[in-house]
Amino acid sequence: MSKIGKAIKAFALIMKQPSLLNLVLDFEENYKKEVVAKYNLDKGLKRIPFGEFLKETDIIEPFTFLEGGSLPTDYLLLAAMSKKLNKPACFEIGTWRGESALNMARYASHVHTLNLSKEEIRQMGFDSSYADLQGILCKDHPAITQLWGNSYTFDFAPYKKKNDLVFVDGDHHYKSVVNDTKIAFDLIKDDKSVIVWHDYGNGTETVRWEVLLGILDGAPEEKRKHLYAVNNTLCAVYYPYPVESFTAIYPQSPTEIYSVAISRAGK
Repeated sequence: MSKIGKAIKAFALIMKQPSLLNLVLDFEENYKKEVVAKYNLDKGLKRIPFGEFLKETDIIEPFTFLEGGSLPTDYLLLAAMSKKLNKPACFEIGTWRGESALNMARYASHVHTLNLSKEEIRQMGFDSSYADLQGILCKDHPAITQLWGNSYTFDFAPYKKKNDLVFVDGDHHYKSVVNDTKIAFDLIKDDKSVIVWHDYGNGTETVRWEVLLGILDGAPEEKRKHLYAVNNTLCAVYYPYPVESFTAIYPQSPTEIYSVAISRAGK
């Protein structure tokens, strides 16, 4: 079921039984309380202005405007990181259609992208048409290698300490975020490497506290000082570079305004 489909189903259930909304809010509030108690981050991570990454590139390609993908700013962040790192080796956990892998591949030396196998996806109750969409956009790209497996059981040994950029966009429940965060820090090459996590935010201004707690608990203690959110995106980053950052007060005043041009990409 797509994210939109799940949202519609959840909304219908809440309309029938409004008290369910309290369970959802309490669930997130409990994760927030734990983040505050353990890490004293009542407003989430400090934020890097999005304009920091527009210095590298202002184009994303491809972008489908279809469900289940990332925001345009998320894809631009990945492309900008890839360009900044100068032909990096990249590793992605969670492929979906392949838009994120392709945006990294524009500047990368190579991208390995890992996704659940089509058989495992079907076993989870999704139909074959959904399973067949995994990696459909990037399957023939010469700089992208599609890997199949579950991050809990996949053998990451051949890829450890070899990547300049890691993108984590798998299962976003706490246990999986902790697991994938530990893996991401094992995959990066050195103290100049970068990690990006998707869905740190429920929106571009709000925090998904379950994901933040998973990132913090999975990250080595000495690395946490380099954790940030990127403003105007849904992403958090491990970014070990000097950078301007700020604590965001919700709701934000729109101090950064952008223009957007859309054109159809050629086949």
